[in-house]
Amino acid sequence: MNAMSADSKTTTVNGCGKIFASEEQQAKINEVKRLIGPLPDKLSLYCSNASISRYLKARNWNVKKATKMLKETLKWRSEYKPEEIRWEEVTHEAETGKVYRSNYTDKHGRTVLVMRPCLQNTKSTTEQIKYLVYCMENAILNLPPGQEQMVWLVDFKGFSLSNISLKVTHETAHVLQNHYPERLGVALLYNPPKFFKPFYMMVKPFLEPETYNKVKFIYSDDLYTKKIMEDLFNMDHLESAFGGNDNTEFDLSKYAERMREDDKKMSFFWNGGKIPSAVSHNGPSLYSIGLDSDYDASENEKIDCSPSGGIESKVVNHEHSILPNQGDGNATADVR
Repeated sequence: MNAMSADSKTTTVNGCGKIFASEEQQAKINEVKRLIGPLPDKLSLYCSNASISRYLKARNWNVKKATKMLKETLKWRSEYKPEEIRWEEVTHEAETGKVYRSNYTDKHGRTVLVMRPCLQNTKSTTEQIKYLVYCMENAILNLPPGQEQMVWLVDFKGFSLSNISLKVTHETAHVLQNHYPERLGVALLYNPPKFFKPFYMMVKPFLEPETYNKVKFIYSDDLYTKKIMEDLFNMDHLESAFGGNDNTEFDLSKYAERMREDDKKMSFFWNGGKIPSAVSHNGPSLYSIGLDSDYDASENEKIDCSPSGGIESKVVNHEHSILPNQGDGNATADVR
């Protein structure tokens, strides 16, 4: 059995692929851990079995390529510190409701990020990407047990040529594909105008085939794509802007309350369930372990970088009680 066939162990549950590691896959996960070597606390927490398997899958279960990709993410996380971004730092980006985590999930329990490009209110690519990263981390925090992916729901109402930015699109694709592999389950582009398709073809080279195939064009007057929405969502929970029955509009003050509460949970998790202290530096520094692409930790002391099942199991178990209902789970295989 080769690396290509390792994905044959993927089991479809409620139309949504979930991977159960085979012996060969587990061996590859262990090999990545060995190559990565010892890590500081937060990075160690990030390197769960499920997290490493996402990097392996993104690189077709090639250990060398997956390890290189993961090391680049670990370096990025140590410098960018995405888990430390707080609501007050990005409030100005969120004011119009251009991107937010919905209060409903799809029928698989996947968190939903709603995006409205026409409500863009800032010009700084750096700040826009920072807010996107904040939203990604928040969406991951709220995933239920056994689910690792999210849905992007993009509303094109009011979209114009002035909303198009190749730079932001390129940066978004870079962050998503390089540092959040296999986190996107499906991106639903709702009623995109005709002039958007040529732009989409321009950005196609930015996208890996796996990401490109997850993008679905949805039209409210098309019965087939309308059924995709009905199969994916409880229509009573889905916003009316996407053909659902919920007329509730984005409320910044209420959303801010949710985000502040989630910020507390984020801090609680990344501090190992402890109250953050002014000084917390356990384990080797990033520089001492040499997170460059050619570093091999095989001759150094090794640690298990999957404490208590890792980030996914700890976060989702801690958050499971606050999630909305997940529905009956009859989604089409077309949009897994």
